[in-house]
Amino acid sequence: MHLAYPAVLSALLFAIGVYGLLARRNAILVLMSVELMLNAVNLNLVAFDVWLSTTLRDTLHGGQALTLFTIALAAAEIGIGLAIVLLVYRNRGSSDVDRLRDTAETEADDDAEATAAEAALAADEARAATPYASPAEKAEAAR
Repeated sequence: MHLAYPAVLSALLFAIGVYGLLARRNAILVLMSVELMLNAVNLNLVAFDVWLSTTLRDTLHGGQALTLFTIALAAAEIGIGLAIVLLVYRNRGSSDVDRLRDTAETEADDDAEATAAEAALAADEARAATPYASPAEKAEAAR
C-alpha cells in the first residue's frame, strides 16, 4: 500500500476537524473536532510507522508508541474538557462558546470590587475605633 492513501485521508480528517473547530459554537462539538484532529495525527503516526518498518526494517515501532500516548492524552483532555463544559452548562444554561466571553472580568468589575473592598475596610476601621456599636453591646461586654 502506498503512503499517500493514509496521508490524504489523514489530511482530510484534519481539515474537517479544523473546520469544525472554527465554525462550531457548541463546546461539545468543538471538543469532538479536536478529537478528530488528534485521530488524524494518530493515523499519520501509524501509517509512517508501518512505512518505516517495511522500508528500513525498523523494529522499534515508535509511531505506535506515540499513538498510544496521544490516545491517553486525548482521553484526559476529553475528561477535563467535558467536566468544564458540564459546569459551564449547569451555571449558564448554554454551552455556546461565543457566550463564554461574558465570564471575563472587565475593568468596571475590578473598579466595583475595589470600591466595595475600600468601603468594607472603612467600616472595619470605624468599628475598631468605637468597639461597641450600641449600649446593649457595652453592657453585655461588661458582664
